[in-house]
Amino acid sequence: MASEPKIVIYYGPPSWFHDQVGASKTKNFMTLINERDALRKLFRVVVAGHDGEEPISKLRRPNRVVAESADFASIQEHAITNFANLVQELHPKHLLLNNPPSRVHEQLIRAFPSTRVERHTYPTITPETLRQFRDGFADHLVGQRTVRELLLATMYPLIRPGRTKPVVVMLYGPSGVGKTETAHFINGLLGGDLLRKQFSMFHSDKFASYLFGGEHSEASLARDLLDRESGVILIDEFDKANPVFHSAFYELFDSGRFVDKNYSVDVGPALFICTSNYKTDVEIREALGDALASRFDALIEYTPLTQDEIVQVVERTVSSKVAKLSAEEQEHVDRSDLLSRLLVQLVDGPGNVRQIGKTIDSSIGLVLVRSMLSEHLAAAPTETGMEAPSQSAEA
Repeated sequence: MASEPKIVIYYGPPSWFHDQVGASKTKNFMTLINERDALRKLFRVVVAGHDGEEPISKLRRPNRVVAESADFASIQEHAITNFANLVQELHPKHLLLNNPPSRVHEQLIRAFPSTRVERHTYPTITPETLRQFRDGFADHLVGQRTVRELLLATMYPLIRPGRTKPVVVMLYGPSGVGKTETAHFINGLLGGDLLRKQFSMFHSDKFASYLFGGEHSEASLARDLLDRESGVILIDEFDKANPVFHSAFYELFDSGRFVDKNYSVDVGPALFICTSNYKTDVEIREALGDALASRFDALIEYTPLTQDEIVQVVERTVSSKVAKLSAEEQEHVDRSDLLSRLLVQLVDGPGNVRQIGKTIDSSIGLVLVRSMLSEHLAAAPTETGMEAPSQSAEA
């Protein structure tokens, strides 16, 4: 009798799963299912006096079979419900799964008690992270001096041994003053792609299924939390979410546990950063209600940039963007002239860093395209084949 499959369930990002599985030859679970279904559709002709072999028996016992996180969205509902039976039918020697739905996990544990579970250790805040954040803050954000100290104090509990739940912070204030950039900065110190969700994009019934779970094939917050690589979770524009969905975050912000219709996840000592355009902490409490507002470890205000700070932003951004141009492009850009014109244009503006960057991009682009078209015109031949005359020659 063939031995029981050796099953390992891996909870963590797909990149980590691939590292765990290694480069050894594997077979995809969905590919096996498709091969099985194709064989089942074959006609059989049984000759009298001869035993007819089932086409399905032609499938050799596979050695290493993998089911990746994204594969489960492609599996039919009935297959999810009868997943353990499918495994018994295919009977692989080794079955390796990444972030399966809860129903699959439960079935496999019951049918194959020797099933093993491995969990990824996500990046976490360390004392070194806090030091790097303190020392590098001014290089990433202009102004917001009190923000740095408040964030250091808020993140400190994450370095304590045995910490199992997240820290949740609300960054509020006007647009374009560094709230989202702060999240990118912290995550850059930890590594991995930042998990970022923009709640302004969800204004339909799809948001309910995303938060509470719909069909297992649909996108969901729980699956995104499992697939993430980062120790920082950014929820942008939290104020745009309909209040009817606030209850979805109670347990997640409290204990770090999130359960929907299809998945269950423990985020551990992660850092949740929520951003909003609320103007005061009083406005936040009135909009979110005490039940949700009290679950934030800190409400940190970002203030509008002063004129001096806008000047710093413009100077930094111009220097950064000009430095990224090719040597040939830089020859056509008079940095001093560009900077002086931009300061006149932007210094009395609202101080939106994002918009300042777009304005600078547009100004540099205009200088370069004018230079290119001027050179092209000067080099263009006339109808007689002669070069176009210069302005001095025309004069």
